[in-house]
Amino acid sequence: MNHATFKQSLSADTPPNDASVYLQALWYDSKGDWDKSHELIQDLPDADAAWIHAYLHRKEGDIWNADYWYRRASRKRLSVSLDEEWEQITAALLAR
Repeated sequence: MNHATFKQSLSADTPPNDASVYLQALWYDSKGDWDKSHELIQDLPDADAAWIHAYLHRKEGDIWNADYWYRRASRKRLSVSLDEEWEQITAALLAR
């Protein structure tokens, strides 16, 4: 799956069948379902999950919690828009 295909999937009612749990979380977030996105990612122990978790808490406005998760992801909170960060995370995951 490439970035364009993933973005096109946002017009569907369900995420793509071949989307990883990380991409599913970003898909649900983009569709406005923060809770589902958070549910999918919150218990995963790796850096990619932590990055998405940080982004979600930043989006929520819980900056202290977001910064904790950025540290867990070995990243710093950037001063880009939430849309730009969503694009960065998505692109990084799809590039693998």
